[in-house]
Amino acid sequence: MCGICGIAKTDNGEPVSRSLLSSMCATIVHRGPDDEGIFVQNNVGLGVRRLSIIDVEGGHQPLSNEDGSVWVAHNGEIYNFPELREELITCGHTFKTRTDTETIVHSYEEWGEHCFQKFRGMFAFALWDDRTKRLLVGRDRMGIKPFYYTLIENKERTLVFGSELKTILVHPDVKRALEPQALDLYLTFEYIPEPLSAFQNIYKLPAGTFLIYERGKIHIERYWDVNREQEEEVSTKPHGISLASIEDELYERLKESVKARLLSDVPLGAFLSGGIDSSAIVGLMHELGVSPIKTFSIGFEDATYNELEHARRISQKFHTDHEEFILKPQALELTEKLIRHLDEPFGDFSIFPTYLVSKMARSHVKVILSGDGGDELFAGYEHYQAQKLSRLPLVSFLSKPMPAVLRKLPPSSKKKGLWNKLRRYAQGFEHPQDLRHFRWMMFLNQKEREDLYSKDFRHELEGIKPFHTIPPLDKLYPQLDRFDDINGELYLDLRSYLVDDILVKVDRMSMATSLETRVPLIDHKVVEYVFQIPGHLKLKGMTTKWIFKKTMERLLPPQNIYRSKEGFSIPIKHWLRNELKELMLHYLSESRIRDAGLFNFGPIKHKIDRHMQGRENYSHQLWALLVFEIWRENFLKS
Repeated sequence: MCGICGIAKTDNGEPVSRSLLSSMCATIVHRGPDDEGIFVQNNVGLGVRRLSIIDVEGGHQPLSNEDGSVWVAHNGEIYNFPELREELITCGHTFKTRTDTETIVHSYEEWGEHCFQKFRGMFAFALWDDRTKRLLVGRDRMGIKPFYYTLIENKERTLVFGSELKTILVHPDVKRALEPQALDLYLTFEYIPEPLSAFQNIYKLPAGTFLIYERGKIHIERYWDVNREQEEEVSTKPHGISLASIEDELYERLKESVKARLLSDVPLGAFLSGGIDSSAIVGLMHELGVSPIKTFSIGFEDATYNELEHARRISQKFHTDHEEFILKPQALELTEKLIRHLDEPFGDFSIFPTYLVSKMARSHVKVILSGDGGDELFAGYEHYQAQKLSRLPLVSFLSKPMPAVLRKLPPSSKKKGLWNKLRRYAQGFEHPQDLRHFRWMMFLNQKEREDLYSKDFRHELEGIKPFHTIPPLDKLYPQLDRFDDINGELYLDLRSYLVDDILVKVDRMSMATSLETRVPLIDHKVVEYVFQIPGHLKLKGMTTKWIFKKTMERLLPPQNIYRSKEGFSIPIKHWLRNELKELMLHYLSESRIRDAGLFNFGPIKHKIDRHMQGRENYSHQLWALLVFEIWRENFLKS
């Protein structure tokens, strides 16, 4: 696990500056506190900050092949590298280290761009081939590891890239200009979908793609997606076979995925919330003989947010070495620090518990296994239920008057509860039906966007357009004909919410503490199999994750499998009324809002007043605006 960065350009100017690369590396020391390496060869330079996990002593990067003609800077882990290594040795390649990184170099030599099909893991790497004068960049199938890049339109056609935005911003020729479309998407979804970033002309390399930079030009190609062709490669088809066979196959694939992620030369542990996803990971680790398992949980003083009893039950069952941390409002002093780690606006509240549980774990281990991805794979969210219900004729009939009626009544102070769920459900009908389940994941409707955005900002957006017509979301909807209704919803989240929210949060917050996080549930072999399972076995009636729950009955207590889902959240709506109040009023003051010229202050004041009076829960909108203003202060204002 590392942080990488680099510069590549045509031969029209000065060689790449080693000192500039060193400055870029300095911004991501947290991703790799153990070592720094820099490779420069005329018009290309690679930088690495290393967190040593495999071959601790011998895995210095950047790393080359035998004759120094191919160099790589790698962030992540290739879990099947021992098998690849043996295959490559048989093909005549010579290895000088025990690292997984070296298998990337030799795999490229042997198979060229087809090497991506060989890798099983999480990765983002940049590989320079001096023989062809070509830079090859690749990102893992699920987008677990990040990669940003920009092409500077100068005479040298300079490509600048890195694991985090802050590395790119070090380059003196990179301009900091807000991307209007990214801000619009962020305020609506609380994250910025790939390939956009918060800055104009700086992009995320999409998950499951590779990029070739050659002679000053960029070519991007997709090498993986969930599709029929890959489904045909899986030997066991769930259609037409017994339910028990599906459960057995699923269980073995999950167990094998966990086993692959136990490969480490340093101590490892697991996050444990007590939900089915993290509990399954811990249970499978125990079944595979890991002992003792170090587990880490976080809780809250507010009883409606606290899930520690469920985590303790799993810890006791599998005899783990368990650590807990109670998150209190005093942790809000982290707000500005965490936003700086994110580099761009990001509205997911759970950055706080994710960071703090990572910090706690890092004092004991260097590697952690996490249960992230299970909800997007097995239909674990309420918005899948909401979308299924919306297809019923009676619900469709009631969907028109429902939002107006329920908005007149105040929300409950509880975390969720039936009343809050009903209000949230009604709000989804304020969005167009063809957005599918995204309707229940949006926090600004069309009218709210029109009221909030200033005339100048609306002009920059070239008008406020429906979201399903806006890139990159417009490219996802045509793919849905390949799936049944439920699997179509899951595909949307796999290609958007999972990669651009959940995995961003986990990567940035864990790496902020120099902790490597591995996510067994979204191993691509597991994903390809699970997308063959019919959607009605995932959301059966209104039971979410049904097939996963049935499969895990052989391993986990029913209290953990069938308890209601709460989510990894914090009482932000209360904190905004109390501990965060002054911070919010400072950053969302009338003078600051008018100075920026992006928003109208009236709608913001209305939301603040209604929220403070407890007449409405505007925590999502207010937090998103607060985060943006703190980000603007740190990244855009000179």
